Formats: sequence, structure tokens, C-alpha cells
Amino acid sequence: MNSEISTRIPTPISPLGEMALRLSSTPRGARLARRLAAQQLAEWGQPYGSDANHAAQQVVAELAANAVTHGRVPGRDFELRLLLLAEDTLRIEVSDTRGDRGLRIVREPDAEGGRGLIVVTVLAVAWGVAEREVGKTVWAELRLPGGAGHADYR
Repeated sequence: MNSEISTRIPTPISPLGEMALRLSSTPRGARLARRLAAQQLAEWGQPYGSDANHAAQQVVAELAANAVTHGRVPGRDFELRLLLLAEDTLRIEVSDTRGDRGLRIVREPDAEGGRGLIVVTVLAVAWGVAEREVGKTVWAELRLPGGAGHADYR
């Protein structure tokens, strides 16, 4: 479990695979982000039913939900980016365009929420947030079992 976050975005030198999409900052856009991530992971050798695909879907769902709930600017999209950095590492980046709100980290969830980043912390080997020219990017890295082309998540 990663209890600390980083404020830098390490730049991958040459990813083995990449997907980048802009999606509407709506609940429908967040749902689509999760589905498209699942599809991309399946294409990279992590089938829909695998634990790795499910974990990636959970992280994408949490980060996309946060982007459309807290980072939404009317008329502006959010971006989902998936990078296969090495044979065993998936990097998920979700960027929003809201510059006036920083990331609020909730250590103790309440009835209203605050569980999303706890889920990310449990599933990711590392995660962080970085400011952009406009808005911010929240990223998380997950280990993929056996690398691309293998479905066994242990």
C-alpha cells in the first residue's frame, strides 16, 4: 500500500503501448472511460475477467469520477491516458481542466464520500498528482502479472 503521493509525473521514455482519449466531463464520459480501459487492457493481454483488468477498471473509474465530479469545467473534456510502460507496469493518467481546485486527500472517509483515493492507494503501487498548465493530472501505476500478453494476476 502506498501511503504517500508524489507531485511529479515521471515521463515514460518509450511506452510499449499507449491509448489517449478525451471524454466528456459527465458521468457517461466516466463510465465510457472505464469500459474503454477494460477493452484496451484486454487487447494488451489482460482479459476482461482477470484481476488485473478489474483493478485497472476500478482505478480508472475512481479517477474519472473524481475528474467529472470535482474537476469539471463546463464545455471542457477530461483526458484518459493509459501507458504500458514495461512488460509489467500499467500507468493510468486522468487529467482535468479545473485549475482553481487542488486535490483534496481524504484520510478518513465519511458518509458523503472520500473512498475513491483510498481504493487507488490500495490497488496502485504508486500514484500522484501534478499540476498542468490548465488543471491537474492524477496518475497511478499498477503491476500487470506476467507482463503484456499474460492473464494470470497473482
